[in-house]
Amino acid sequence: MTHRAQLAGMALAAALIEVLAASPAHAESPVPAPATQPAGNWRDASLAEYRQHLVELGTIIDACAKARDTKSCDPALAGQNDHVPLSDAPNAERRLISYDWLRALLAKAQQKDEAKPVTGPVIAVKKDDSEEPTRPLKPTTGQLLRAAEARLTQDITQADAAAAIPTAPSADHAPQREAMRQVLAGRDFRNLEASTARDSALEKLSEWLNRLWASAAKLQLQAAWVGRVIVWGFILAVCLGLVWGLMQLERRWRIRVVPDTDSPAAGTASARDWQLWLNDARRSAAAGQWREAVHFVYWASISRLESKRLWPSDRARTPREYLALVAAEDPRRVGLATLTRSFERTWYGGRSAAESDYIKAEELAASLVAGGTSAASQTTEGDAR
Repeated sequence: MTHRAQLAGMALAAALIEVLAASPAHAESPVPAPATQPAGNWRDASLAEYRQHLVELGTIIDACAKARDTKSCDPALAGQNDHVPLSDAPNAERRLISYDWLRALLAKAQQKDEAKPVTGPVIAVKKDDSEEPTRPLKPTTGQLLRAAEARLTQDITQADAAAAIPTAPSADHAPQREAMRQVLAGRDFRNLEASTARDSALEKLSEWLNRLWASAAKLQLQAAWVGRVIVWGFILAVCLGLVWGLMQLERRWRIRVVPDTDSPAAGTASARDWQLWLNDARRSAAAGQWREAVHFVYWASISRLESKRLWPSDRARTPREYLALVAAEDPRRVGLATLTRSFERTWYGGRSAAESDYIKAEELAASLVAGGTSAASQTTEGDAR
């Protein structure tokens, strides 16, 4: 064999190794790494059924390599994944054998290769006539199919070897249990605790998310847009939930913030006792000045609510801003909204006020001071009338 032929053979072997490394790796046992919980399209199969399935898959790959059409290379021909025991022993540990790699290869094999397979590497000739092989071309689908046949043959051999292993008789494991007890009694394992309900819930959530992503990956093989919709829809829902939660936290902090000092700021409504505001309102009512009386009643209510730390004192705040600071579920919001509208109509709107306006405003103020429940019921009864 010439030096150039040796280089070509070495390059082809390297390409096949790279292809097999890109596919799901073999395990030393007849099955891959353990799965915590089989999920999706799978079945419980014995070692004999598993071996028969491998033989059928080899026939499918051979037919696909010859026909290279949609019918012969249908990914559904791979069948279900196998949940296989490690031996013929009763209650033997099982492992999940996934054929997703084969389904992807069959789907790719439905289209024939555009060019003939390259049987050797490209040789670059330098000026000094020294020969140096370049990186081999990417293997064709036909080469991948042949590599898949070799892999299934190796899996059949491993399955036969696992079935031939005799079942070991039951033995006394007292020495092993004693060694394990001594290890667990050590200082490193002294603070071990049993898993809590929270840990179990988080584990179930993690398993559900894993199954969701696995389902999305399978759907993407059949319809790419379905998998993208599921993934991006989930991400969008999480982002919207975070934004909504942050807005609720910010709103609560803004409403319930308490000033550092106990005394209210100068010029604010609560800087003057609410009872003094109410006394001014009653004096104005006694003089028949109903517009001024409603004005004083409104500020008496604001002073009382502000003194209860419902919001921080601010002399520049408008009546609508005061109302916006009250939470929607607060029973005082309905009464304060009615009193604010009455105050704005008479004081800012320039409408004349009557004795009935003052009486209703004082009733609303009294209910706001008491807690707001009666204010909401009175407002509802007034709307019903």
